[in-house]
Amino acid sequence: MSNVVVVGSQWGDEGKGKIVDWLSERADVVVRFQGGHNAGHTLVIDGEVYKLSLLPSGIVRGGKLSVIGNGVVVDPWALVKEMKKLSEQGVTINAESLLISEGCSLILPLHGELDAIREDAAKAKSETGPVIGTTRRGIGPAYEDKVARRALRVCDLKSEETVAKRVDVLLAHHNPLRKGLGFDEVNRDELIAQIMEVSKHVLPLVGASWKILDEAKKEGKKILFEGAQGIMLDIDHGTYPFVTSSNVVASQAAGGSGMGAGSLDYILGITKAYTTRVGSGPFPTELFDEVGQGLGERGHEFGTVTGRSRRCGWFDAIMVRQVMKISGITGIALTKLDVLDGMEELKICVGYELNGEKLDYFPASTDDQANVKPIYESMEGWSESTFGARSWVDLPANAIKYVRRIEELIETPVAILSTSPERDDTILVKNPFE
Repeated sequence: MSNVVVVGSQWGDEGKGKIVDWLSERADVVVRFQGGHNAGHTLVIDGEVYKLSLLPSGIVRGGKLSVIGNGVVVDPWALVKEMKKLSEQGVTINAESLLISEGCSLILPLHGELDAIREDAAKAKSETGPVIGTTRRGIGPAYEDKVARRALRVCDLKSEETVAKRVDVLLAHHNPLRKGLGFDEVNRDELIAQIMEVSKHVLPLVGASWKILDEAKKEGKKILFEGAQGIMLDIDHGTYPFVTSSNVVASQAAGGSGMGAGSLDYILGITKAYTTRVGSGPFPTELFDEVGQGLGERGHEFGTVTGRSRRCGWFDAIMVRQVMKISGITGIALTKLDVLDGMEELKICVGYELNGEKLDYFPASTDDQANVKPIYESMEGWSESTFGARSWVDLPANAIKYVRRIEELIETPVAILSTSPERDDTILVKNPFE
Protein backbone atom coordinates (compact mmCIF):
# COMPACT_ATOMS: atom_id res chain seq x y z
CA MET A 1 0.00 0.00 0.00
CA SER A 2 1.21 3.50 -0.79
CA ASN A 3 -1.89 5.72 -0.92
CA VAL A 4 -4.21 6.62 1.96
CA VAL A 5 -7.54 8.48 2.00
CA VAL A 6 -8.56 10.28 5.19
CA VAL A 7 -12.23 11.10 5.68
CA GLY A 8 -14.35 12.18 8.63
CA SER A 9 -16.93 9.57 9.65
CA GLN A 10 -19.40 11.85 11.46
CA TRP A 11 -20.38 15.51 10.91
CA GLY A 12 -16.81 16.82 10.70
CA ASP A 13 -14.62 18.15 13.52
CA GLU A 14 -13.52 14.60 14.37
CA GLY A 15 -9.91 15.62 14.98
CA LYS A 16 -8.58 15.08 11.46
CA GLY A 17 -5.88 17.72 11.88
CA LYS A 18 -3.65 15.73 14.22
CA ILE A 19 -4.09 12.46 12.32
CA VAL A 20 -3.57 14.05 8.91
CA ASP A 21 -0.45 15.78 10.21
CA TRP A 22 0.88 12.46 11.56
CA LEU A 23 0.28 10.84 8.18
CA SER A 24 1.50 13.80 6.11
CA GLU A 25 4.89 13.53 7.78
CA ARG A 26 5.14 10.05 6.27
CA ALA A 27 3.67 10.96 2.88
CA ASP A 28 5.39 12.37 -0.20
CA VAL A 29 2.31 14.08 -1.64
CA VAL A 30 -0.77 15.47 0.16
CA VAL A 31 -3.95 16.13 -1.85
CA ARG A 32 -7.13 18.06 -1.02
CA PHE A 33 -9.93 16.67 -3.20
CA GLN A 34 -13.22 18.40 -2.24
CA GLY A 35 -14.73 21.32 -0.37
CA GLY A 36 -13.23 24.76 -0.03
CA HIS A 37 -12.13 27.10 2.74
CA ASN A 38 -15.19 26.20 4.80
CA ALA A 39 -13.22 23.45 6.55
CA GLY A 40 -10.28 23.82 8.87
CA HIS A 41 -7.40 21.95 10.46
CA THR A 42 -5.28 23.12 13.37
CA LEU A 43 -1.75 21.71 13.38
CA VAL A 44 0.82 22.06 16.17
CA ILE A 45 4.39 21.38 15.07
CA ASP A 46 7.30 22.05 17.43
CA GLY A 47 5.12 24.41 19.41
CA GLU A 48 4.04 26.42 16.36
CA VAL A 49 0.29 26.54 15.66
CA TYR A 50 -0.82 26.49 12.03
CA LYS A 51 -4.46 27.05 11.06
CA LEU A 52 -5.30 25.74 7.60
CA SER A 53 -8.55 26.11 5.70
CA LEU A 54 -7.79 25.52 2.03
CA LEU A 55 -4.17 24.43 1.85
CA PRO A 56 -3.34 20.73 2.33
CA SER A 57 -1.68 19.85 5.63
CA GLY A 58 1.56 18.81 3.92
CA ILE A 59 2.31 22.45 3.10
CA VAL A 60 3.81 23.06 6.55
CA ARG A 61 6.38 20.31 6.04
CA GLY A 62 9.34 20.79 3.73
CA GLY A 63 10.16 18.44 0.89
CA LYS A 64 6.57 17.48 0.12
CA LEU A 65 4.17 18.42 -2.65
CA SER A 66 0.74 19.70 -1.65
CA VAL A 67 -1.98 19.53 -4.29
CA ILE A 68 -5.33 21.31 -4.46
CA GLY A 69 -7.30 18.92 -6.66
CA ASN A 70 -9.92 19.71 -9.28
CA GLY A 71 -12.74 18.76 -6.89
CA VAL A 72 -11.98 21.77 -4.67
CA VAL A 73 -13.60 25.17 -5.16
CA VAL A 74 -10.99 27.89 -4.65
CA ASP A 75 -11.45 31.41 -3.35
CA PRO A 76 -8.25 32.95 -4.75
CA TRP A 77 -8.32 35.87 -2.31
CA ALA A 78 -8.70 33.55 0.68
CA LEU A 79 -5.93 31.36 -0.75
CA VAL A 80 -3.54 34.30 -1.10
CA LYS A 81 -4.35 35.43 2.44
CA GLU A 82 -3.71 31.95 3.83
CA MET A 83 -0.43 31.63 1.92
CA LYS A 84 0.68 35.03 3.23
CA LYS A 85 -0.09 34.05 6.81
CA LEU A 86 1.89 30.81 6.52
CA SER A 87 4.78 32.60 4.81
CA GLU A 88 4.95 34.93 7.81
CA GLN A 89 5.25 31.80 9.96
CA GLY A 90 8.26 30.67 7.93
CA VAL A 91 6.53 28.21 5.57
CA THR A 92 7.95 28.18 2.03
CA ILE A 93 5.25 28.19 -0.62
CA ASN A 94 6.27 27.97 -4.27
CA ALA A 95 5.71 25.84 -7.37
CA GLU A 96 7.78 23.03 -5.83
CA SER A 97 5.63 22.83 -2.71
CA LEU A 98 2.12 23.69 -3.96
CA LEU A 99 0.22 22.71 -7.09
CA ILE A 100 -3.27 23.98 -7.90
CA SER A 101 -5.30 22.02 -10.41
CA GLU A 102 -6.17 24.00 -13.50
CA GLY A 103 -9.62 22.41 -13.31
CA CYS A 104 -10.63 24.00 -9.98
CA SER A 105 -13.72 26.20 -10.09
CA LEU A 106 -13.36 29.63 -8.49
CA ILE A 107 -15.29 31.20 -5.63
CA LEU A 108 -15.89 34.88 -6.39
CA PRO A 109 -17.12 37.63 -4.03
CA LEU A 110 -20.62 37.32 -5.47
CA HIS A 111 -20.78 33.73 -4.25
CA GLY A 112 -20.14 34.66 -0.63
CA GLU A 113 -22.66 37.50 -0.88
CA LEU A 114 -25.32 35.17 -2.26
CA ASP A 115 -24.58 32.64 0.48
CA ALA A 116 -25.20 35.30 3.14
CA ILE A 117 -28.31 36.67 1.39
CA ARG A 118 -29.93 33.23 1.39
CA GLU A 119 -29.09 32.46 5.00
CA ASP A 120 -30.42 35.81 6.19
CA ALA A 121 -33.59 35.36 4.15
CA ALA A 122 -34.13 31.89 5.59
CA LYS A 123 -33.74 33.24 9.12
CA ALA A 124 -36.18 36.08 8.47
CA LYS A 125 -38.81 33.88 6.82
CA SER A 126 -38.61 30.20 7.58
CA GLU A 127 -40.91 29.37 4.67
CA THR A 128 -38.16 30.38 2.20
CA GLY A 129 -36.25 27.28 3.16
CA PRO A 130 -34.28 25.72 6.00
CA VAL A 131 -31.47 27.61 7.68
CA ILE A 132 -28.57 25.36 6.72
CA GLY A 133 -25.99 27.09 8.89
CA THR A 134 -23.38 27.56 6.18
CA THR A 135 -20.07 29.31 6.79
CA ARG A 136 -21.19 32.02 4.32
CA ARG A 137 -18.01 31.60 2.33
CA GLY A 138 -19.72 30.97 -1.01
CA ILE A 139 -18.99 27.27 -1.26
CA GLY A 140 -22.52 26.21 -2.17
CA PRO A 141 -23.16 28.92 -4.80
CA ALA A 142 -19.77 28.18 -6.39
CA TYR A 143 -20.60 24.47 -6.71
CA GLU A 144 -23.98 25.44 -8.16
CA ASP A 145 -22.27 27.42 -10.91
CA LYS A 146 -19.88 24.54 -11.54
CA VAL A 147 -22.72 22.06 -12.00
CA ALA A 148 -24.64 24.57 -14.15
CA ARG A 149 -21.53 24.90 -16.38
CA ARG A 150 -21.16 28.62 -15.94
CA ALA A 151 -18.24 28.62 -13.47
CA LEU A 152 -14.98 30.48 -13.92
CA ARG A 153 -12.13 28.01 -13.55
CA VAL A 154 -8.47 28.37 -12.66
CA CYS A 155 -7.40 27.58 -16.23
CA ASP A 156 -9.45 30.56 -17.45
CA LEU A 157 -7.18 32.97 -15.57
CA LYS A 158 -4.54 32.68 -18.30
CA SER A 159 -6.55 34.94 -20.61
CA GLU A 160 -8.34 38.18 -19.73
CA GLU A 161 -10.51 37.69 -22.78
CA THR A 162 -11.62 34.29 -21.50
CA VAL A 163 -12.22 35.71 -18.02
CA ALA A 164 -14.44 38.41 -19.50
CA LYS A 165 -16.47 35.86 -21.46
CA ARG A 166 -16.95 33.64 -18.41
CA VAL A 167 -17.87 36.61 -16.22
CA ASP A 168 -20.52 37.62 -18.74
CA VAL A 169 -22.03 34.14 -18.53
CA LEU A 170 -21.97 34.28 -14.74
CA LEU A 171 -23.53 37.71 -14.47
CA ALA A 172 -26.27 36.82 -16.94
CA HIS A 173 -27.45 34.52 -14.16
CA HIS A 174 -26.39 36.34 -11.00
CA ASN A 175 -27.38 39.93 -11.74
CA PRO A 176 -31.08 39.20 -12.40
CA LEU A 177 -31.06 37.00 -9.31
CA ARG A 178 -29.52 39.74 -7.17
CA LYS A 179 -31.92 42.33 -8.56
CA GLY A 180 -34.87 40.09 -7.74
CA LEU A 181 -33.60 39.76 -4.17
CA GLY A 182 -33.28 43.54 -3.85
CA PHE A 183 -29.49 43.81 -4.12
CA ASP A 184 -27.26 45.82 -6.45
CA GLU A 185 -25.96 44.17 -9.59
CA VAL A 186 -22.28 43.22 -9.77
CA ASN A 187 -20.07 45.70 -11.62
CA ARG A 188 -18.64 43.67 -14.49
CA ASP A 189 -15.45 45.68 -15.11
CA GLU A 190 -14.57 45.92 -11.42
CA LEU A 191 -14.97 42.17 -10.98
CA ILE A 192 -12.79 41.40 -14.00
CA ALA A 193 -10.10 43.78 -12.70
CA GLN A 194 -10.16 42.08 -9.29
CA ILE A 195 -9.86 38.65 -10.86
CA MET A 196 -6.96 39.59 -13.10
CA GLU A 197 -5.10 41.18 -10.18
CA VAL A 198 -5.36 38.12 -7.92
CA SER A 199 -4.55 35.78 -10.82
CA LYS A 200 -0.94 37.00 -10.74
CA HIS A 201 -0.50 35.23 -7.39
CA VAL A 202 -2.28 32.05 -8.43
CA LEU A 203 -1.10 31.25 -11.97
CA PRO A 204 2.54 30.45 -11.07
CA LEU A 205 1.21 27.55 -8.96
CA VAL A 206 -1.20 26.09 -11.55
CA GLY A 207 -0.69 22.88 -13.48
CA ALA A 208 -2.17 19.61 -14.75
CA SER A 209 -2.43 18.02 -11.32
CA TRP A 210 -3.73 14.67 -12.59
CA LYS A 211 -0.56 14.27 -14.66
CA ILE A 212 1.77 15.10 -11.77
CA LEU A 213 -0.11 12.72 -9.50
CA ASP A 214 0.08 9.94 -12.08
CA GLU A 215 3.84 10.42 -12.28
CA ALA A 216 4.08 10.30 -8.48
CA LYS A 217 2.12 7.06 -8.47
CA LYS A 218 4.42 5.50 -11.09
CA GLU A 219 7.42 6.47 -8.93
CA GLY A 220 5.89 4.66 -5.96
CA LYS A 221 5.48 7.77 -3.86
CA LYS A 222 3.15 7.75 -0.87
CA ILE A 223 0.07 9.88 -1.57
CA LEU A 224 -2.26 11.11 1.16
CA PHE A 225 -5.74 12.25 0.14
CA GLU A 226 -7.06 14.70 2.72
CA GLY A 227 -10.82 15.04 3.03
CA ALA A 228 -12.71 17.92 4.59
CA GLN A 229 -15.91 17.91 6.66
CA GLY A 230 -17.51 14.55 7.52
CA ILE A 231 -19.43 11.97 5.51
CA MET A 232 -22.72 12.79 7.25
CA LEU A 233 -22.36 16.16 5.49
CA ASP A 234 -21.99 14.50 2.08
CA ILE A 235 -24.37 15.99 -0.50
CA ASP A 236 -25.73 12.51 -1.39
CA HIS A 237 -25.30 10.47 1.78
CA GLY A 238 -25.57 13.05 4.55
CA THR A 239 -28.44 14.63 6.47
CA TYR A 240 -29.80 16.46 3.43
CA PRO A 241 -30.43 19.41 3.11
CA PHE A 242 -28.25 20.14 6.15
CA VAL A 243 -25.11 19.13 4.28
CA THR A 244 -22.14 20.59 2.46
CA SER A 245 -22.17 21.09 -1.31
CA SER A 246 -19.73 18.38 -2.32
CA ASN A 247 -19.24 14.64 -2.03
CA VAL A 248 -17.23 13.85 1.08
CA VAL A 249 -17.09 10.06 0.68
CA ALA A 250 -13.71 8.48 0.05
CA SER A 251 -14.46 7.66 -3.58
CA GLN A 252 -14.45 11.40 -4.28
CA ALA A 253 -10.69 11.30 -3.72
CA ALA A 254 -10.42 9.67 -7.15
CA GLY A 255 -12.73 12.03 -9.02
CA GLY A 256 -11.60 15.13 -7.16
CA SER A 257 -7.93 14.54 -7.90
CA GLY A 258 -8.00 13.00 -11.36
CA MET A 259 -6.58 9.68 -10.18
CA GLY A 260 -8.29 6.37 -10.80
CA ALA A 261 -10.27 4.57 -8.11
CA GLY A 262 -7.60 1.88 -8.10
CA SER A 263 -5.22 4.40 -6.56
CA LEU A 264 -7.09 4.37 -3.24
CA ASP A 265 -5.34 1.70 -1.19
CA TYR A 266 -6.38 2.34 2.43
CA ILE A 267 -9.32 4.40 3.68
CA LEU A 268 -9.02 5.77 7.20
CA GLY A 269 -12.14 7.13 8.88
CA ILE A 270 -11.49 9.68 11.61
CA THR A 271 -14.03 8.97 14.34
CA LYS A 272 -14.63 10.87 17.57
CA ALA A 273 -15.32 8.82 20.73
CA TYR A 274 -18.56 10.76 21.13
CA THR A 275 -20.55 12.82 18.61
CA THR A 276 -20.58 16.53 17.74
CA ARG A 277 -22.20 18.72 15.14
CA VAL A 278 -21.97 22.39 14.14
CA GLY A 279 -24.97 24.23 12.76
CA SER A 280 -28.47 23.03 11.98
CA GLY A 281 -29.75 19.56 11.22
CA PRO A 282 -30.89 16.34 12.90
CA PHE A 283 -28.75 14.88 15.69
CA PRO A 284 -30.42 11.85 17.34
CA THR A 285 -27.99 11.45 20.27
CA GLU A 286 -27.64 15.15 21.09
CA LEU A 287 -27.50 15.95 24.82
CA PHE A 288 -29.11 19.07 26.21
CA ASP A 289 -28.03 18.55 29.82
CA GLU A 290 -24.93 19.02 31.91
CA VAL A 291 -23.40 15.87 30.38
CA GLY A 292 -23.49 17.40 26.91
CA GLN A 293 -22.21 20.69 28.26
CA GLY A 294 -19.37 18.87 30.00
CA LEU A 295 -18.34 17.09 26.80
CA GLY A 296 -18.21 20.44 25.00
CA GLU A 297 -16.13 22.08 27.71
CA ARG A 298 -13.64 19.23 28.15
CA GLY A 299 -13.38 18.65 24.42
CA HIS A 300 -12.98 22.38 23.60
CA GLU A 301 -15.69 21.99 21.00
CA PHE A 302 -15.44 25.15 18.95
CA GLY A 303 -15.07 25.27 15.15
CA THR A 304 -11.61 26.03 13.69
CA VAL A 305 -13.05 28.17 10.89
CA THR A 306 -16.17 29.73 12.41
CA GLY A 307 -15.53 29.58 16.15
CA ARG A 308 -19.10 28.33 16.62
CA SER A 309 -19.74 26.02 19.56
CA ARG A 310 -20.49 22.41 18.64
CA ARG A 311 -23.53 20.44 19.72
CA CYS A 312 -22.48 17.33 21.68
CA GLY A 313 -23.97 13.88 22.25
CA TRP A 314 -23.33 10.20 22.79
CA PHE A 315 -21.55 8.00 20.25
CA ASP A 316 -23.93 6.90 17.49
CA ALA A 317 -22.77 3.46 16.38
CA ILE A 318 -25.62 3.00 13.89
CA MET A 319 -24.77 6.17 12.00
CA VAL A 320 -21.02 5.47 12.03
CA ARG A 321 -21.51 1.87 10.87
CA GLN A 322 -23.57 3.16 7.96
CA VAL A 323 -20.76 5.55 7.06
CA MET A 324 -18.24 2.69 7.18
CA LYS A 325 -20.25 0.83 4.54
CA ILE A 326 -20.98 3.83 2.31
CA SER A 327 -17.39 5.02 2.19
CA GLY A 328 -15.64 1.62 2.25
CA ILE A 329 -13.58 2.55 5.29
CA THR A 330 -10.77 0.11 6.07
CA GLY A 331 -10.02 1.22 9.63
CA ILE A 332 -10.72 4.11 11.96
CA ALA A 333 -8.67 6.57 13.97
CA LEU A 334 -10.59 6.96 17.23
CA THR A 335 -10.01 10.41 18.70
CA LYS A 336 -10.72 12.29 21.94
CA LEU A 337 -11.07 9.19 24.09
CA ASP A 338 -9.58 11.21 26.96
CA VAL A 339 -12.60 13.56 26.96
CA LEU A 340 -14.63 10.68 28.43
CA ASP A 341 -12.29 10.31 31.43
CA GLY A 342 -14.08 10.53 34.78
CA MET A 343 -17.57 9.76 33.51
CA GLU A 344 -19.40 7.14 35.58
CA GLU A 345 -21.65 5.97 32.77
CA LEU A 346 -21.30 6.03 28.99
CA LYS A 347 -24.00 5.39 26.42
CA ILE A 348 -23.79 4.17 22.83
CA CYS A 349 -26.64 4.37 20.35
CA VAL A 350 -27.23 0.83 19.04
CA GLY A 351 -30.49 1.40 17.17
CA TYR A 352 -33.38 3.78 16.57
CA GLU A 353 -37.08 3.75 17.22
CA LEU A 354 -39.36 5.39 14.68
CA ASN A 355 -43.14 5.31 14.93
CA GLY A 356 -43.01 2.24 17.12
CA GLU A 357 -40.62 0.34 14.86
CA LYS A 358 -36.94 -0.40 15.43
CA LEU A 359 -34.39 0.60 12.78
CA ASP A 360 -30.81 -0.59 12.39
CA TYR A 361 -29.91 2.17 9.93
CA PHE A 362 -30.14 5.96 9.67
CA PRO A 363 -33.06 6.80 7.33
CA ALA A 364 -32.73 9.24 4.42
CA SER A 365 -35.92 11.23 4.99
CA THR A 366 -35.42 14.56 6.74
CA ASP A 367 -38.58 14.03 8.77
CA ASP A 368 -37.54 10.53 9.81
CA GLN A 369 -34.05 11.70 10.76
CA ALA A 370 -35.56 14.39 12.97
CA ASN A 371 -37.99 11.97 14.64
CA VAL A 372 -35.91 8.86 15.31
CA LYS A 373 -35.30 8.12 18.98
CA PRO A 374 -31.97 6.56 19.96
CA ILE A 375 -31.87 3.16 21.62
CA TYR A 376 -28.97 3.16 24.04
CA GLU A 377 -26.64 0.58 25.47
CA SER A 378 -25.00 1.65 28.73
CA MET A 379 -21.42 0.94 29.71
CA GLU A 380 -19.48 1.60 32.88
CA GLY A 381 -17.06 4.49 32.57
CA TRP A 382 -13.62 4.87 34.11
CA SER A 383 -12.13 7.18 36.71
CA GLU A 384 -8.51 6.79 35.59
CA SER A 385 -6.90 9.12 33.04
CA THR A 386 -6.32 8.05 29.45
CA PHE A 387 -4.77 11.42 28.57
CA GLY A 388 -1.43 10.94 26.85
CA ALA A 389 -1.57 7.13 26.81
CA ARG A 390 0.74 5.62 24.18
CA SER A 391 0.06 1.90 24.56
CA TRP A 392 -2.88 -0.35 25.38
CA VAL A 393 -1.38 -1.22 28.78
CA ASP A 394 -1.68 2.45 29.74
CA LEU A 395 -5.46 2.37 29.27
CA PRO A 396 -8.03 1.53 31.97
CA ALA A 397 -9.83 -1.78 31.44
CA ASN A 398 -13.18 -0.07 30.94
CA ALA A 399 -11.70 2.25 28.31
CA ILE A 400 -10.47 -0.76 26.37
CA LYS A 401 -13.93 -2.36 26.67
CA TYR A 402 -15.49 0.83 25.29
CA VAL A 403 -13.13 0.86 22.29
CA ARG A 404 -13.67 -2.84 21.59
CA ARG A 405 -17.43 -2.42 21.77
CA ILE A 406 -17.29 0.41 19.23
CA GLU A 407 -15.25 -1.83 16.91
CA GLU A 408 -17.89 -4.55 17.19
CA LEU A 409 -20.83 -2.24 16.59
CA ILE A 410 -19.38 -0.39 13.58
CA GLU A 411 -17.80 -3.58 12.17
CA THR A 412 -14.49 -1.81 11.56
CA PRO A 413 -11.20 -2.10 13.47
CA VAL A 414 -9.37 0.72 15.21
CA ALA A 415 -6.11 1.46 13.39
CA ILE A 416 -5.10 4.50 15.42
CA LEU A 417 -6.17 5.63 18.90
CA SER A 418 -5.61 9.27 19.86
CA THR A 419 -5.43 10.20 23.54
CA SER A 420 -4.60 13.92 23.41
CA PRO A 421 -4.08 16.73 20.87
CA GLU A 422 -0.33 16.04 20.93
CA ARG A 423 0.95 14.11 17.91
CA ASP A 424 2.95 11.56 19.91
CA ASP A 425 0.07 10.71 22.26
CA THR A 426 -1.11 8.06 19.84
CA ILE A 427 -1.53 4.30 19.99
CA LEU A 428 -0.73 2.85 16.59
CA VAL A 429 -2.38 -0.46 15.77
CA LYS A 430 -2.00 -0.35 12.01
CA ASN A 431 0.07 2.06 9.91
CA PRO A 432 -2.20 2.85 6.94
CA PHE A 433 0.84 3.35 4.68
CA GLU A 434 2.08 -0.19 5.31
